[in-house]
Amino acid sequence: MADQKKDSTSTSTWTAASLPDLSGRTAVVTGANSGIGLVAARELARAGAHVVLAVRDEGRGRAAAAQAGGSTEVRRLDLADLASVRDFAAAWDGPLDLLINNAGVMMVPQQRTPDGFELQFGTNHLGHFALTNLLLPYVTDRVVTVASGAHRWRGAAIHFDDLDMAADYNPQRAYAQSKLANLLFTLELQRRLTESGSPVRAVAAHPGYAATNLQSHAGNPVMRVLMQAGNRLIAQSDRAGALPTLYAAVEDVPGASYVGPDGFGEFRGAPTLVGRSRAASDPEVARRLWAVSEELTGVVFPVETGAAGPSAGTRV
Repeated sequence: MADQKKDSTSTSTWTAASLPDLSGRTAVVTGANSGIGLVAARELARAGAHVVLAVRDEGRGRAAAAQAGGSTEVRRLDLADLASVRDFAAAWDGPLDLLINNAGVMMVPQQRTPDGFELQFGTNHLGHFALTNLLLPYVTDRVVTVASGAHRWRGAAIHFDDLDMAADYNPQRAYAQSKLANLLFTLELQRRLTESGSPVRAVAAHPGYAATNLQSHAGNPVMRVLMQAGNRLIAQSDRAGALPTLYAAVEDVPGASYVGPDGFGEFRGAPTLVGRSRAASDPEVARRLWAVSEELTGVVFPVETGAAGPSAGTRV
């Protein structure tokens, strides 16, 4: 899968209007109160799905739901806090067709989650790792995890000897590690789903360079100014940035595939299958990361998946 060629099938005309009728289907979108998460929630609801906006701030979530329209509800979820993740999953009941792991933090100053993890790794990877495994018994179709071209950045790696990068913290390297982890998670999740005979698919997507408020939270003020300038001059809109996520959620793409923009450098363009770095395609590193993630979160891959019932999986 490393640096695979893009899908030869043209997707240049694929837009949110290409979504099929999703009536009767349920989707969870994490971080759905702004940016590409809000756009994804709005378009899924417009296509007929019942969309759960999983957000930290319920007030902002309700405002976002009002924008989304359609059949929506808001539930609190703080991915940086494993207790919140467990509460969200424990309250779930009934089939879940689409789980979209979209929420994230980007290049923030060194911080710790309530569980003691480096904030970007804890939120972007471990939070979604725990959420996905706890909800898998209910998932009927697929899990879409939003990664980033940052997984290709120079020096991007999983620092198993210091996952929190406590010895030499760098916001950019910590973000790249978390986004690489997203792709390795998808790779190993699909292997486990296939091995267990589950029909559920794990897919990853990235928005290219999309103008959202994620960049405004970068800790380095110089980097923040540069990214804000990039938002104005280079980036595509959040509406366009959400298309790879939506494409990955509904189109017949292979498990463990990766969807991104088809333009130069994958910065912008229509959604299509794209390649990933060799580091993001290493099955042994993916398995090791999975084992470490289970140890850190106390959450394991469920015995059964896609059974839409609380007795189908293992909950910790």
